[in-house]
Amino acid sequence: MMSHLALHFLAPLLIAFLFFRENWKLSYLVMMATMLVDLDHLLATPIYDASRCSIGFHPLHQYWFIALYLTMSFYPKTRLIGVGLIIHMALDALDCF
Repeated sequence: MMSHLALHFLAPLLIAFLFFRENWKLSYLVMMATMLVDLDHLLATPIYDASRCSIGFHPLHQYWFIALYLTMSFYPKTRLIGVGLIIHMALDALDCF
């Protein structure tokens, strides 16, 4: 659990620094803001279940949304949001194994 949360902070930082170096601080903040996607966990009962896979369960973690997030990452105006959401979904998918 703790390493999962740490990755949600460290992975966007690494991506921001490696790929968006000229504006890494803003890039990191935008990608961190995408963590608000987890507000959909508030709709679940219980809100947190360590044995539950978020992917395909929570409304904003559905496969068609993930496809949308991936598409967003290809367009300059939505790239940081898309990348942040894809990082988030990939890290959440690790919990499914």
